[in-house]
Amino acid sequence: MELDDLIGAYQRAATAFARGNPEPVKALWAREDDVVLANPFGPAVRGWTAAAEALESASSRFRDGDAVVFERVAEYRCADLAVIHDVERWRAKVGASSEASELILRVTSTFRRGPDGWGLVHRHADTISAADPSGRLPGNESPSDRSRDHGGRQT
Repeated sequence: MELDDLIGAYQRAATAFARGNPEPVKALWAREDDVVLANPFGPAVRGWTAAAEALESASSRFRDGDAVVFERVAEYRCADLAVIHDVERWRAKVGASSEASELILRVTSTFRRGPDGWGLVHRHADTISAADPSGRLPGNESPSDRSRDHGGRQT
């Protein structure tokens, strides 16, 4: 598969993922020991087996979703390696929620050409889509910060 075909296939497979089916996304990954997946549901994992398990776990949290928009921010290509950075916009029911949520993901993906063609070898996605006016790093709040809503009010 050529690189542009793989990227397009990934974008289409993301909708299946947002509906709870990881298989189309998994099919696009290289089966290598050095692949890395970092998603918003847990720490980064290395190796195809761990990445496949993390993809299955992450997709199980989504249902009734769509990957709606892929906005390319940057792209770098050479003969056997390519890196893209996109902002992905999804709508899906997440976890036990009965309401669909809009998800804005900041995503960096790396593709490598191997003996079997191009494959995804690295994906880092997070939900940071805007600067925090307080200047704090997400996930590094103090216990008292966690008991406040985003407007600074005690919850």
